[in-house]
Amino acid sequence: MVILPVFNTLATKKMRALRKIATILVAAILFIAIFIAYSTLTEFNPEPTKTEYSSNSPDTINLSSEITLTTWNIGYGGLGANMDFFYDNGKKTRDTKENTIANLDSIKGWLTKRNSTNFFLLQEVDFGSQRSYNIEQLGYIAESLTTHNKVIAFNYLVGFVPVPISSPMGHVSSGLALLSNPNPKSAVRVSYPGSYAWPKKLFMLRRCMLVNRYPTSNGKELVVINTHKSAFDDGSLKQQEMDKMKQLIENEYNLGNYVIVGGDWNQAPPSFSLTTFGSNYQVEFFKLMNITTNFMPQDWQWVYDEKKPTNRYLNEPYQKGKTYETILDFFLVSPNIEVISCSTTNLNFKYSDHNPVSISVRLKE
Repeated sequence: MVILPVFNTLATKKMRALRKIATILVAAILFIAIFIAYSTLTEFNPEPTKTEYSSNSPDTINLSSEITLTTWNIGYGGLGANMDFFYDNGKKTRDTKENTIANLDSIKGWLTKRNSTNFFLLQEVDFGSQRSYNIEQLGYIAESLTTHNKVIAFNYLVGFVPVPISSPMGHVSSGLALLSNPNPKSAVRVSYPGSYAWPKKLFMLRRCMLVNRYPTSNGKELVVINTHKSAFDDGSLKQQEMDKMKQLIENEYNLGNYVIVGGDWNQAPPSFSLTTFGSNYQVEFFKLMNITTNFMPQDWQWVYDEKKPTNRYLNEPYQKGKTYETILDFFLVSPNIEVISCSTTNLNFKYSDHNPVSISVRLKE
């Protein structure tokens, strides 16, 4: 007579607990479904080509002039020497605001001291992202480069990146920036083909080239291209991007134009030994490979400073002699351009996980 009420009470409590768990599960599933639907509806789907800038009064480049260019992936000011990063088998999502601003100040100072450089090709510049404390970085770091035209091309626009779960990256607004003195005739964002499978693609970059054109004194054009190739793929996305780029630059060269491509290629130059700076490059999180030696005709020039690294892995805070270093940042130059010099400034990755690479060239008659 006493056991039955006790049994009923326990059964009732168990049912309430199960209902509570079921309610939480249903709410979680509903939240995820709504979030995926929202992310799908707001997905960044850029046009194949988009004119970002045009001018009726561009500057003309004289063939006798020496032209200087620098490419630098600034790591949105958040990937200094003290950082690791979760995509690269590290743990962190972002640095402190104080360190981020300090890195940006140092990047700004470095660029300002070299304001006579004709072209700055920058990658991973944020224009209001949670990972970099919503700082509009191009205006911040290029404040003193008043004579340079400034063009941007977005390649990462996501309302909310939900990973890592413990500390989500949040909203991201980022892309390429090309600063130039001379003033360009036009600047066009050219989308790269390929993407990750759904739903992963909702939270990944939409890779592109930023293609700037400048008239030359012989009636042709100098085409300067800022590029940032895919990183966390098996090589198939990079190959599609490389093929798209090759078609564009060969067409330009066949028209008699001058072509310079610079940026973060996320692969090493042809014939560059991957063990130059150590042997621990084979890792799960990043598939390092060379561009094939026959990718471009032999008279095209792959230009880099083989003695200094341009990138370090982000699986750990930087430790010189331990953290793997390699070359991912360099230039590709058409045969009708003379390369005068090339040098990498080894900053020991203090402000970014990349070092800046600079070249000087002259257009041939």
